[in-house]
Amino acid sequence: QVQLVESGGGLVQAGGSLRLSCAASGRTFSIYAMAWFRQAPGKEREFVSGMRWSGGGTDYADSVKGRFTISRDNAKNTVYLQMSSLKPEDTAVYYCAADRAIGLVPPRARAYDYWGQGAQVTVSS
Repeated sequence: QVQLVESGGGLVQAGGSLRLSCAASGRTFSIYAMAWFRQAPGKEREFVSGMRWSGGGTDYADSVKGRFTISRDNAKNTVYLQMSSLKPEDTAVYYCAADRAIGLVPPRARAYDYWGQGAQVTVSS
């Protein structure tokens, strides 16, 4: 099993920045890819960004390209999502997820095996 704990959410004004963290514990050697998803009220969970646990393979949703950056610190078993130039439409609960399957970094939520509890990000206009 892998446990994921997010932190760093909060309230920020439009144009501001936040950094989310996702700390992984347990059988982290089984992780192949990590990703961030978000879900706004009344909407489906959507892919935001992902990368291979070993590094590389980064991918971003078009809506966040140039504004969000995913990174990891393997020594800390932590993945980060640096969010800049935030917009009100970025408001959502953000989840980190881990996938054990070797291959591409999947953008589909159902491909992921483990999920964190979620962190609320609210961007005011």
